[in-house]
Amino acid sequence: MIKKIVGVILGLALSQSVMAGNPDRVGQAGAEQLVVNPWARSSGWGGVDIAGINGVECMQFNVAGLADIHQTEFLAARTNWLGNSTVGVNINAFGFAQTLGEDKDDAIGVSIISWDFGDIPITTVNSPEPVQGTYNISMVNIGVGYAHKFSNAIRAGVLFRAVSEGIVSVSATGVSMDAGIQYFAGDKDKIKIGVSLRNIGPAMSYSGGGLSTRGVIDGSPYSMTLESRSNEFELPSMLNIGVSYDLYFDSGSTHKLTIAGSFMSNAFDKDQEIIGLQYSYKGYLMLRGGFNYEQDIFSSDLRTKTGLGPSAGASVDLPFGKNKAKRFGIDYSYRSTIFTGTHCFGLKLTL
Repeated sequence: MIKKIVGVILGLALSQSVMAGNPDRVGQAGAEQLVVNPWARSSGWGGVDIAGINGVECMQFNVAGLADIHQTEFLAARTNWLGNSTVGVNINAFGFAQTLGEDKDDAIGVSIISWDFGDIPITTVNSPEPVQGTYNISMVNIGVGYAHKFSNAIRAGVLFRAVSEGIVSVSATGVSMDAGIQYFAGDKDKIKIGVSLRNIGPAMSYSGGGLSTRGVIDGSPYSMTLESRSNEFELPSMLNIGVSYDLYFDSGSTHKLTIAGSFMSNAFDKDQEIIGLQYSYKGYLMLRGGFNYEQDIFSSDLRTKTGLGPSAGASVDLPFGKNKAKRFGIDYSYRSTIFTGTHCFGLKLTL
């Protein structure tokens, strides 16, 4: 069974890499919200921890990490996208994960990510200045994941996600699939390797009354409704490969430094390389930082996206309950942008 799962994931990864990292295809994919990280802990070091990530946040990068949760986990986060710019966009995220079975080798998880664009003034072709009234953009992703721990060294998982976006009169819906695997080795699982394939699914297209108009037939008093069909667009599929190594500075694991690196191969964009560090004190206090690199990142004329460059974050986990086994965590992360930066705050409850 392990060989079959590894074979399937690697087969999908190889087929994905054939068309990966093509800058000429930038802008040809839609549903780009799927590649934006709404969680605080992982975004603090650029989402680099493909190999060791676990819990609810792993459903964003490598669903295999679901199998490594303690028992029950709740997570909520709010991101002020692009900081204090005039964009005014916020991302709200909530997730839940739960182990299954007596051996706790299986786990399921659910994540809900919603974008808040606020009230937007209505404008038309004939009235380019705002007229009375506003409208809202709906953008929601719901993911359901499952992971299994085959041994102390191997975890694998799969996730299905419903994608919905649009306004009142025009919308698009679709589905995507993620798959991932993690391998742990060495004393205290110091060495970790992870591979994940993300956002694989059929093309999406817009439909609705907003794409139709009424016209008069020439030479006739009758009118009819004409509908314009929108072109289909692909999902922003990608392949992630990551490694990490834990350094312990004492026998009691009081001080731990994790060094991580990952490669992100995009089917419709430039590839990215990410490096990151995380320091942990007894698992109660964590400080992290990372750097997302992409070709032409330092060129103001050729840079194609925001959210690249340095990132930093911190987490505090407060133990409570019998034997101090339960934890309540507070997370924060900062990502540099071409504006004033993106801030994310999160709360985590582990039972």
